[in-house]
Amino acid sequence: MKVHDLKPADGSRRQRKRVGRGIGGKGGKTAGRGTKGQKARSKVPMGFEGGQLPLAQRVPKLRGFNNPFRVEYQAVNLDTIQECGLDEVTPEALLAKGLVSKGALVKILGRGELTRPVTVKVHAASKSAEAAITAAGGTFEAAPLPFAVRPAFHGSAHTNR
Repeated sequence: MKVHDLKPADGSRRQRKRVGRGIGGKGGKTAGRGTKGQKARSKVPMGFEGGQLPLAQRVPKLRGFNNPFRVEYQAVNLDTIQECGLDEVTPEALLAKGLVSKGALVKILGRGELTRPVTVKVHAASKSAEAAITAAGGTFEAAPLPFAVRPAFHGSAHTNR
């Protein structure tokens, strides 16, 4: 068999129906559109509802809720700390290694394992990560958050709050 011998299976491909080819042919004259009326003619916009306010405009644009008090952390796992070779893990040290962004709140998560004692001073850690750090002989200290009670408000006066 050669490439020029290939063809689709019988019945798997059909020719498209050619409508509107005169009254002699099948699908001619009105071409399956019925008789007269707006829908029988051309240029009716998709989604047009006869002057009624269309569904796309009736449905509210902004759905959901943005919690202005959400605290977002950048996650760093134990295996990453093990690989990078830091003895004292702080947001500044992680920033220098390129693991977190500037000014980010850092949270340590428990994927992987530590084989050496490490001093960790970041904003938060999961329970499993905290347990793994202390089991390896290290210490964990929660760094103070940059806000007193709640995070600074981002957005406009129209944001849900």
